[in-house]
Amino acid sequence: MKVKRIVRITILLILILIHTGTVFAQTEQLSLRMSRDWGYGGFNGEIQGLFSMRVTGPSDLAGVDYFIDDTKIGKISEAPFNLQFSTDDYPLGSHKLYAIGHSSTGQEYRSNVITANFVPKQSSMKFILPVLGVVLGAALLSTLVPFLTGRRKRISIPMGAERHYGVGGGGICPNCHRPFALPLFSMHLGFSKLALCPFCSKLGLVRVESIGKLREAEKAELEWVKTDEPPRTNEEEELRKDLDDSKYLGL
Repeated sequence: MKVKRIVRITILLILILIHTGTVFAQTEQLSLRMSRDWGYGGFNGEIQGLFSMRVTGPSDLAGVDYFIDDTKIGKISEAPFNLQFSTDDYPLGSHKLYAIGHSSTGQEYRSNVITANFVPKQSSMKFILPVLGVVLGAALLSTLVPFLTGRRKRISIPMGAERHYGVGGGGICPNCHRPFALPLFSMHLGFSKLALCPFCSKLGLVRVESIGKLREAEKAELEWVKTDEPPRTNEEEELRKDLDDSKYLGL
């Protein structure tokens, strides 16, 4: 009798373990995140513009359906399972965003729910314009204040010395041709920054250069010392060549 009882208890435990594993598999959830690609993401969940939803989940995830409220807005069938959407394509107001994933064996996984309030462009611009004004003002001040208050304070670095350019990167002064570290907060104009050269104290647009070109400019300073002549830019070389060629044209 004891043997039969032990067998029954063992079978019961196995069934309980199988059931528990099935429950855990059914309740295993996706982790849903949302990021802003372009637009406005303000307070109280207010958003406007272009956003992306992405999930992370089980290794056997084979597809993900994305929903806004009860409407499926798209299905992604391969990693990284990211879906981009525009808030302008949907009614204004509060919405619930979530995802439902499917495994290769048909198992269903549900994600957490993100609540977002879709607002019109006019509302987002009321927030973006003041912030943009503050950022541009700070960048302009960070450039003009050193120019106005300390333009004659130059730094002394030996010619050819290796420099540390920091987070803001480095550029080559268009006036004295010496490389220097650019300020982190400065006004951007295309691929250039409005910056004050610490060597010649001239304010100008300085292109952000790669570390390779900056190291070459450092080495060029040593050649400058030998020839007592600053290195020429590509434009200067072309102008000089044109002038030399003009001698043979009788100009």
